Amino acid sequence: MRREDEQQGAVFSYVGLEERVPKDHPLRAIRQMTDAALKALDAEFTRLYARSGRPSIPPERLLRAQLLQVLYSIRSERQLMEQMDYNLLFRWFVGLNMDDRVWDVTVFTKNRERLLAGGVSQQLLVAVVEQARAHSLLSEEHFTVDGTLLQAWASRRSFGPKKDPPSRGTGARGRKLLRDTHESKTDPEARLFRKSGSSAVVPSYLGHVLAENRHGLILSAMVTQAGTAAEREAALALLDRCRPPRGSTLGADKSYQHEDFIRGLRARGIRPHVAERAASPNWPNWLSAAERNDPGLAVSQRRRKLVEKVFGWAKQDRMRQVKLRGRARVDWLFQLVAAAHNLLRLQKLIPVQP
Repeated sequence: MRREDEQQGAVFSYVGLEERVPKDHPLRAIRQMTDAALKALDAEFTRLYARSGRPSIPPERLLRAQLLQVLYSIRSERQLMEQMDYNLLFRWFVGLNMDDRVWDVTVFTKNRERLLAGGVSQQLLVAVVEQARAHSLLSEEHFTVDGTLLQAWASRRSFGPKKDPPSRGTGARGRKLLRDTHESKTDPEARLFRKSGSSAVVPSYLGHVLAENRHGLILSAMVTQAGTAAEREAALALLDRCRPPRGSTLGADKSYQHEDFIRGLRARGIRPHVAERAASPNWPNWLSAAERNDPGLAVSQRRRKLVEKVFGWAKQDRMRQVKLRGRARVDWLFQLVAAAHNLLRLQKLIPVQP
């Protein structure tokens, strides 16, 4: 079935449910912003729509359902389908009528693979950020970067020796590290990593966000394999993706106090507002005297707590231990969570259109 034949009923089918949703319900504002974002992604959805075989679930509805799963901390797709079967609010948000049949959970999961392959969550995040920019809600000069540990869907006991380990390791002077010789049989891309201040070593990924300092909205997000230098490398990659103007400031914690990272910021014309360690010959600080005395440094450090709120909200359920395997899948989910967080913040900042 062609996408054009179903599109009219796929996205904006709210007959019989529109009047049942209270005018001041938060989902009403979120739905309006989601509608605008989906219009911007219409060409991408056309490319993803199945052109043969059984009629597939429209990508718009898939994405709406995934947003509900994040916003309401629903643990699995099976529970999501159960709630959509009787929850009229969920049906209205996704675009189902009261008498429409809810999808089988297996069909829903298989159709979701198209969204994973298309990188739709990153494009949705960009579309939501552009809406915030259109309402002048973003700080264009002051940003914060941070990372957090995401526990992988694997057990520490699943790690074993690799069949073909490399002859040269990734450590200093080619020294072989554990990640060079061992991998998880459950999720080969996950790495054993210890969170700062913790003695537990768990299979993990690292999630990274670049946020603006006015309202704490996420401008860009990504997931990398766990590693000691991953936060700094990801931060520079996020800056290259967003391209802030020269002269902007970037706040960060002490883990970013490294020579290569500070030099990378200077090369991009970004003023480093990075927290410094206690004076030590083994762990030097790399800020210059002018950067250290910048009056905006203290302000950037105070605004860093906005990023911690993002991580705290995300880890209430969905991101404490991800239920997807592979870095690409975890990255897709992490960016979807970032888009959902922005929508949740923006529904308080952008008035609902009548």
